[in-house]
Amino acid sequence: RRNGIIKKAREISILCEAQVSVVIFSSSGKMSEYCSPSSSLPKILERYQQNSGQKLWEPKHETLSAEIDRVKKENDNMQIELRHLKGEDLNSLNPKELIPIEDALQIGLTCVREKQMEIWKMHKKNERLLEEENKQLTY
Repeated sequence: RRNGIIKKAREISILCEAQVSVVIFSSSGKMSEYCSPSSSLPKILERYQQNSGQKLWEPKHETLSAEIDRVKKENDNMQIELRHLKGEDLNSLNPKELIPIEDALQIGLTCVREKQMEIWKMHKKNERLLEEENKQLTY
């Protein structure tokens, strides 16, 4: 029956050029859905909310949705910045945008060299200690 309802929704969508969305939950909790190819469930629900005047989403949910969109956008920007720092997609940048990337790379290079020097000094110190210990053992 579920497949029959979804088939009818698909037929109505095609034959009547209507935007159709069907969501079915079985008694076991399994969800089945169909949405017209030219639309999406959120768009249909928003249109229903506008036409019926009923609030489907509480303001709290709208705030969370806006926060999710903001975080996704911030994540996308960080992904782009990371690609730039890796040296990818640099052709699209102008010289003013390249300067902060160059500065960040210079700072990173300085930090790496300082860490290398610290490890090298520690290695030399351990080497001297081992030589001294070896001299004492041979004495």
